[in-house]
Amino acid sequence: MDDDISFIEADDGLIAEYDAMAERSYGHTIGDIAHLRGRADIRVAIRAGNVVAGGLGLLVPQFFGGAPVPSACLAAGSVAPEARGGRLSERMVAERLRPLRAQGAVISTISTVSNGYARRMGWQAPVSVFSWTMRTDELKRSFAAGGFRIEHGLTKDALDLQQELARPWNGPVRRPNWWSAWKAAKDRLTTYRFNQPDQPTAGWLSLSTNRRDQHGVDLTVHDFWASNEDCAAAMLAFLGRHDSRAETIRFRRGTLPPYPVLLHNLHRHRVTADAWHPWMLRVLDLQGAIRLRGWPADIDVEIPVEIATAGSTAPRRYLLRICAGSADITPTRDQGHVTFTDGQFAAWYAGGYRSPAAARLSGVRARTGDSLVALLRLTADAEPWLPDHF
Repeated sequence: MDDDISFIEADDGLIAEYDAMAERSYGHTIGDIAHLRGRADIRVAIRAGNVVAGGLGLLVPQFFGGAPVPSACLAAGSVAPEARGGRLSERMVAERLRPLRAQGAVISTISTVSNGYARRMGWQAPVSVFSWTMRTDELKRSFAAGGFRIEHGLTKDALDLQQELARPWNGPVRRPNWWSAWKAAKDRLTTYRFNQPDQPTAGWLSLSTNRRDQHGVDLTVHDFWASNEDCAAAMLAFLGRHDSRAETIRFRRGTLPPYPVLLHNLHRHRVTADAWHPWMLRVLDLQGAIRLRGWPADIDVEIPVEIATAGSTAPRRYLLRICAGSADITPTRDQGHVTFTDGQFAAWYAGGYRSPAAARLSGVRARTGDSLVALLRLTADAEPWLPDHF
């Protein structure tokens, strides 16, 4: 371990150095470093006067159980190639989390290609993440516009609708006011709203257009928010006829909510699914995360649970109480009815276990089947989905 490394908040000069180092480390430009200046908490590691590591942190709420839970969303973490191999990344993560925890973050979300490394630090992937690609002709044949009007641009009622549609899922960000402008500028997005005549906005989507090397364009959908099946069909039909030069439509990872609208409606199931590195969740403050999360109002239950941390000699024992939509978790000496690892607890928190069989196959241990069923009922009412990218 290097003792001559200091970790500090980056000023403009250090941000420029971090930006250059990150581009060298990743092999391409990291646009968020410039676009999020002034919005994100940016920390760097300094050795011998040079920036050797850095990363962004956003303190934003994420919906879990219908309630906004303060989250430390980490992005653009990088270590200079010449500084790798000394666990600097792990130290850098701890320093990036420190100020966000002080400001109230009780959970943390990341999206990283280093899944195994993140898992060792306590993050877990609650759900698989895919991008979807299909031919535009498939959308033309399979979906009808249904009389919806289409208007260009993003309005306040569309932003309000997004928050309404995000709340029933586990994971979407309660987007700050600046969020949409940041994404539009970074990815050069064009937005379209959908509504029935004389009715409020029922859905909206954003997309980017990129020219191919020779002929045609590539269309990528970044946002897809539909309030009902008919609106979703109209939005997909619109994408099918948006640009005659586009042979395919690509939905960026996590863009489509996890309901099988495509599989249930396409005339021919010629869809390509590409698995991406998933979003991963970590619980930073156990009591805070439990207290601030939304819970079913019709459940009254007490369950002893155990949480095991890798490398510890014994699991920690807690009593989880849920009553009338409120919850707390307190230390206890009672043996747990259900035993999680830190990562399994994060997956359960996000609603990642849809059945007792899925939880057991993941390694969750339970003394009785009834205890496990009761525990899964607490979070399985909403599915995990993270359509936001950072």
